[in-house]
Amino acid sequence: MRRTFTRINMLLAALVTSGMVHAAEPKAIGEFDDWTAYVYLENKSKVCYMVSKPKKKEGNYSKRGDVFALVTHRPAEKSKNVFSFVAGYPFKSDSEVIVQIGTQQFKLFTQDETAWASDAATDNKLAAAIRGGSTMIVKGVSAQGTATTDTFGLKGSSAAHAAISKECGI
Repeated sequence: MRRTFTRINMLLAALVTSGMVHAAEPKAIGEFDDWTAYVYLENKSKVCYMVSKPKKKEGNYSKRGDVFALVTHRPAEKSKNVFSFVAGYPFKSDSEVIVQIGTQQFKLFTQDETAWASDAATDNKLAAAIRGGSTMIVKGVSAQGTATTDTFGLKGSSAAHAAISKECGI
């Protein structure tokens, strides 16, 4: 299931930044300060997600792709609040990503260019922290050993979350 999210999140990241509009592509529900909410159909079922780009990217890297944080609902799979972080580079093998929101810290596992929480309980806690926080700091290490720190604004995250929850009937 997480591999599917990797492919989908990479596709979503490409679609969000490309600006292309086709019938099968995600439809914007709304823009909410630092976050944008989208919906699309997958196998005739709605998938709703909110996405943000970092306000600040740090690290001694020469080449890096687009960076995103996402929270996704898939009601047909009884899946909600799935947090993912797309780093724009392949992660170091068996490395963890650390997410800091206020005093709360979350460890994510990595695969290819994406990081996730290990279980639904952590996803729910992380989604709640995003909605209640002001800044999210995400730290990771690339396959080449480059440490990165990405800082996301959380303004509008509660409204974006409410929009995707309403759209997907969560």
